[in-house]
Amino acid sequence: MAADHDRLVVAGTRRYGRLPTRPAVVDPLAEYHGLARARRRLRLKEWVGFTLVHPEVYSSLILQDAHYLASSEIYVYDRTATVLHQHASTARGGSLNLPHCLMDNSCAIDRPGYHIAYDFSEQTGRHHIKIEIAATGEAPAISGDLMLNAAAASAPLSVSSRLPGGQMYTHKAIYPVSGTLKFGDTTVAFLPERDLAVLDEHRSLLPYRTRWVWGTFAMPTEDGLAGANFVNRPEVPGQSEESCLWTPGAPGGCEALADVRFHKQGGGSGAPWLITSADGRLDVVFTPEGRKSVKRQLGVLAIDYFQMFGRYAGTVRADDGTVIVVKDVHGVCESMDARL
Repeated sequence: MAADHDRLVVAGTRRYGRLPTRPAVVDPLAEYHGLARARRRLRLKEWVGFTLVHPEVYSSLILQDAHYLASSEIYVYDRTATVLHQHASTARGGSLNLPHCLMDNSCAIDRPGYHIAYDFSEQTGRHHIKIEIAATGEAPAISGDLMLNAAAASAPLSVSSRLPGGQMYTHKAIYPVSGTLKFGDTTVAFLPERDLAVLDEHRSLLPYRTRWVWGTFAMPTEDGLAGANFVNRPEVPGQSEESCLWTPGAPGGCEALADVRFHKQGGGSGAPWLITSADGRLDVVFTPEGRKSVKRQLGVLAIDYFQMFGRYAGTVRADDGTVIVVKDVHGVCESMDARL
């Protein structure tokens, strides 16, 4: 059982700022009671997803719960065939069991022809992703059996902050990954010295009008794991942002980053994006190879979302001045404009 101090909400008071690690218990509703808690439950958006870094494919998968509806998505882009394969499924809100205690716990979506499960084992130092999705008329079957090495993971990014009209909590980390991913007749092997999985966990009370532009990439280096997570969204002045650099030589391995700007370099969907931080420590260009999109209008609810997958190039500079060259590194960049 988690100690009382190892929680996002302690004695009815939420902790804010950059936290040294993920609290054992992350329940954003714990500071509310009665009707206030019930109302905020419908504002709570929770998800646990992964971006997979591999030279032959771009792939991401997610379990997400809006409490009035749960859903899951996965895509695999075959870089050789230049073909995008996508599957999605929905379930009853609250049914995915996205646990407040993520470590030494599991969660899954299990629908006819669609199964994705995560098992997080802090005791063994291994996390497991299992995928079994049947073929449809639009996409081939996808299966996967991937093992994440938590003992060799990056330092965690753990941030709790106030948003205009809401609150945000996120936890992110980079893991070496081994195993296989199969789509149709193609099987790709993941090698832990080369390939990575980037965890993205959110437990956020998002405002009705929600906007962000976000990106991430990760890579192994001779000195250890490196990468970045960066976002531009409406912020409350003085609150911690979720942007960071993972640098092998940094104390703790995860350095705070702020004031990130995204500059699209042309009008087409394949145009590069220049992404920089005000202090110059992040200076990269993202070149898309493709995208997946979701655009829905349901009365007062609407989503205009796309995630691009492609390659990053440029530099990141650690606080100590060390420059890390980024060259043809797999990553994603996405835009969300929603009324939720």
